[in-house]
Amino acid sequence: MDLNGVGLIGAIVIGGLAGWLAERFMRSNMGLIMNIVLGIVGAIALNFILAQVFNVAYAGAIAYLIIGFLGACLLIAVGRMVRR
Repeated sequence: MDLNGVGLIGAIVIGGLAGWLAERFMRSNMGLIMNIVLGIVGAIALNFILAQVFNVAYAGAIAYLIIGFLGACLLIAVGRMVRR
């Protein structure tokens, strides 16, 4: 599992922050654990997509936060589409 050079603890903290920001931005109601999961999974998924499709890779805490936020927003949107 590639964590963009932030380490496991950093991924949890930054993923939680990214998930919380996405939750606020998308006006979703989720708990702390789900925020962390959405942030980490969103960052990993979006980084994979960017690396495969656009041949772009990012590293570092700020990039992980931004990519985690965008990925979590995408996951929330997809989750809303599936539920409807």
